[in-house]
Amino acid sequence: MNEAIRQLEPTSVWNHFADLNAVPRPSKKEDRVIQFMKDFGASLGLETMEDVVGNVIIKKPATTGMEDRQKVVLQSHLDMVHQKNNDTEFDFDTQGIEMYVDEDWVRAKGTTLGADNGLGVATIMAILASDNIPHPALEALFTIDEETGMTGAMGLESDLLEGDILLNLDTEEDDEIGVGCAGGVDITAKQSYTEVSPSEDAVPYTLTIKGLQGGHSGMDIIKGLGNANTLMNRLLYDLGDSVMLVSLEGGSLRNAIPRESVAKLAVNKAAVEKVSEQLDHTSEAIKSEFKKLEPNLQIEWSVGDHDISKGMNADAQARFVQMIYATHNGVYRMSPEMEGLVETSNNIAKIQVGGGDISVECLTRSSVESSKTDLSNALKSAFELAGCTVRFSGAYPGWAPNMDSPILKVLDSLYEELHGEKANVAACHAGLECGILGQHYPNLDMISYGPTIKGAHSPDERASISSTQKFWKFTKAILANIPKQ
Repeated sequence: MNEAIRQLEPTSVWNHFADLNAVPRPSKKEDRVIQFMKDFGASLGLETMEDVVGNVIIKKPATTGMEDRQKVVLQSHLDMVHQKNNDTEFDFDTQGIEMYVDEDWVRAKGTTLGADNGLGVATIMAILASDNIPHPALEALFTIDEETGMTGAMGLESDLLEGDILLNLDTEEDDEIGVGCAGGVDITAKQSYTEVSPSEDAVPYTLTIKGLQGGHSGMDIIKGLGNANTLMNRLLYDLGDSVMLVSLEGGSLRNAIPRESVAKLAVNKAAVEKVSEQLDHTSEAIKSEFKKLEPNLQIEWSVGDHDISKGMNADAQARFVQMIYATHNGVYRMSPEMEGLVETSNNIAKIQVGGGDISVECLTRSSVESSKTDLSNALKSAFELAGCTVRFSGAYPGWAPNMDSPILKVLDSLYEELHGEKANVAACHAGLECGILGQHYPNLDMISYGPTIKGAHSPDERASISSTQKFWKFTKAILANIPKQ
C-alpha cells in the first residue's frame, strides 16, 4: 500500500515520509523515532546529537558558494497525534501507518496520517540527504512531544544552536506564511462522588455519540464542529433524573475535538418509554442544528450489558451536568488585530466518569496571554463552584507577530515571484513551537510555512500531493535566497 506513496513527486520527500511513517512515534513514546533520526544523520556522515530531553539536532555545512549566508535552523517535530476510527483495528505502539493515494490526497487507512508534522520532517531529511540543492549552513532541529506538551521545545538548551533564521515547517495551508501562533494551557478538573444503587427494576442502557468530524482543537475550533462531550451533556441534561449515570467516556486527546462519547446508564423500567421519547426529541434537535456541519453524526440508544449495581447519586449527577453546561467550549474571543483569527478558545477535550471519580480535561488557547488567563480563570471558577479541584499544567507562550521580520520579506517576495500572487501572511490559532524556541533564542528571525494538510488530529487527516510539490519548490527557493551574514 505504501509503495504507491514512494512513486509520488517529489520522490525524495515522499520516500522519507514513508520511511518515517513505518516507525511508531506517539507523543511521549519517541524512543524509536529518535534512534531512527540519529541513525539517519549518522548514515549521511553529518554531525548528529541528541540533547538532554530527546530532541535530535543534525548539522550540515553550507554548499559551495553559500558559506557567507546566514545560518538556518530547519525545524519540525517528530511525534504525531494518534487517533483512529472506532471500528479500526490498529496498534499505534507497534504498527506503521498504512497510507494510500486518493486522487490529489495521501490518506491513512482509518487513522491519523502523521503529515502533521511528518511532511516537515521528511522535507528536512530530503534536504540533508541531497547533494544538488544549494543551501547555507543548516541546523536541523527535530523536536519531540510537540502534540502533548511541547516538552521538547521547552527543554531545549539555549547554547546548542547557532542559527540566525528559523524555518518552522508546521503550517497547514500552502498559501500561508505564519508569523504568530497561540499559546496554551492544560486545565484538569477532578472530583469524587458517592456511588449509590439504582432501583431493583433498573435496566442497563448505552447512549453513544459517534460520526463527528473531530479535528484540530486550534485550527478547526472556528468551524463550530460538534463536540461529542458537549452534545452528550445536552442529552444527559434533558434526561435529568430519569436516568442514573454509571460511567462516561468522551474524547481522547486534549488537542483533538472529541468525535465520540459513550455513556453507560441505569434506567428504571417504568421510565424507558419517557427516556426514549426525550432522546428522540433532543437528538432530532441536535441533528437539525448540525446537519450542514456534521452530516455523519449518529446518536444511538440501546440496551446494554454493563454492570449497574452502582452509579452516580442524583445530586452529584445534576451538579456534574450543570458544570459541563457552564464550562465554555469553542471560540471565546476573536482577534481585534487580525481579521478572521481566533484569539482565545477552549476545547472540552476529554471526560471520564465512573467508579466514584470525575475527570475533565481541557486545552485553552490564546495568542494574548491576558486573555488566556481570563478564560482559564472563568473555567476554573465553573469547576470549583461545582466542587472540583483544578490544576493548570503544560503552559506554553504564544508567538507575537513581527511584521518587520527580514525573513518574512524574503518569503513574501519569493512566493509572489513563484506564484504571481501574494501569500496570506497570518497568525494561527494553534500551538507552534516558535513561541517557546524564541524564548530560548530571542535573536532568531522566525517564520512558519508548510504544505496543505486537512483534518489534522483526526482519521480524516490528508495531505495534498500537488501542494507538497509546491511546498518543496518553495523550500528550495528559500534556501537559495537566504541573505548574507
